[in-house]
Amino acid sequence: MASLNIRNVEKHYGDLRTLKNVNIDIEDGDFLVLLGPSGCGKSTLLSAIAGLAPVTSGEIVIDGLVVNDIESADRDIAMVFQSYALYPTMTVRRNLTFGMRVRGASRQEQDEAVKRVAAVLQLGELLDRKPSQLSGGQRQRVAMGRAMVRQPKIFLFDEPLSNLDAKLRTDMRAEIKKLHQREKTTTVYVTHDQIEAMTLATKIVVMKGGEVQQIGSPQDIYEHPNNLFIARFIGSPAMNCIAGTLEAEGPAVFFRGHSKGRDGLRINLGPMTNGYRAFVGAAVVLGVRPEWLAYAPTGSALDLIDAVVDVVEPTGSDNFVLLKARGETLMARFAPGVGTPGQHVGLAIDIDKTLLFDAQTEQRIPR
Repeated sequence: MASLNIRNVEKHYGDLRTLKNVNIDIEDGDFLVLLGPSGCGKSTLLSAIAGLAPVTSGEIVIDGLVVNDIESADRDIAMVFQSYALYPTMTVRRNLTFGMRVRGASRQEQDEAVKRVAAVLQLGELLDRKPSQLSGGQRQRVAMGRAMVRQPKIFLFDEPLSNLDAKLRTDMRAEIKKLHQREKTTTVYVTHDQIEAMTLATKIVVMKGGEVQQIGSPQDIYEHPNNLFIARFIGSPAMNCIAGTLEAEGPAVFFRGHSKGRDGLRINLGPMTNGYRAFVGAAVVLGVRPEWLAYAPTGSALDLIDAVVDVVEPTGSDNFVLLKARGETLMARFAPGVGTPGQHVGLAIDIDKTLLFDAQTEQRIPR
């Protein structure tokens, strides 16, 4: 295992800055996921860590040693690529040991490494097959095994599951998670898939336009996104983001949606807080996850949002329900069987979890 520190890293291609003052600290045994849309700089950063793309400025530090001028082969890292990068004419066994043979490892060392990795990744029956005789998931396990035989300080994964179908992705996520739990090797994993990020990571770095937007645990980033970009990017279905203003009424603070003016959506957010007081009368955006909206029968004593069901998307375990509420469109996550198009329903909102964002800066407003 190893620590990894990325300090003030910049990467320029002429006038194009693909990485902008990136600072990340990764502790021994962390599973760090670099998450963001295509073109955000996450793969460029992974290549910089691997030594495949020298940085313009800043430092890459592994276990306290600055490795900027150290060749990729000497950084004691192992990388698993999206395309598997297996040698088609070699058996699985020879693919696993190719790097060891190049480095002059003895036959005994090779055999011991193959035995260890094959047991962990369940490759024993595949050792004499060639890549063309393997499924996509098996090829990915071989690619992982080739990285594991080195017992590196750091694993680097570059969108390794993007070529797999949905079931294989789920299976391989579990394999990668089990591998990390067993080996506890420091890992940096690149993906644009938020499900992979949420299920695998001990720490997520959200990137946009070459900049780090937020670093935190999956749950913290999900529940407390720093800005509207993260709020909208993380979560499926996406967070409801409603433009409006804050109003003070006695000791309470209310959110009023912009649609329909004074007849628009109005939500009691509870007692006024120091954070919200400065934004009374200002343009804000209310953020509500679909599961923070609960179904309640109309006419109950609760403080409800009146809504009409527009579209129902059953998924088996949940119903994703699109609703119209006083000019606003909301997505809610209901129990299976709840909600039919045209139905009038009441929505109870979990005000303790709702978020507010400054409409101008798009930054989250602290309570």
